[in-house]
Amino acid sequence: MIFGGISAALRGTVSDRAILFLFSVVVEIASLAAAGWLLASGQAGSVDGLFLLLTCLLVALAFGLYLAFMIRRAMEPAPAPAAQPAKAGTAATAQSKPAPVAQA
Repeated sequence: MIFGGISAALRGTVSDRAILFLFSVVVEIASLAAAGWLLASGQAGSVDGLFLLLTCLLVALAFGLYLAFMIRRAMEPAPAPAAQPAKAGTAATAQSKPAPVAQA
């Protein structure tokens, strides 16, 4: 069964974050290549080409920011494990019961 162009066997071995990272890199390269091609071929001189160039650069910016966020998040240190609470049995035996109050 194919889900989004990726077989189920491949999805079981690769994490979702890795697939998103690779997809973002491919889109980033493709949009920058398209922007370069528009500039090299001279099509960016027309109004349509200019808007297409701006669209390519905007897509590249959006996916570039997402890649920067993913890389920065992956480089953060792992959070420290939570401290284990003390056992309830040892704390209860250490405390003594208060003396009852005499009523007058």
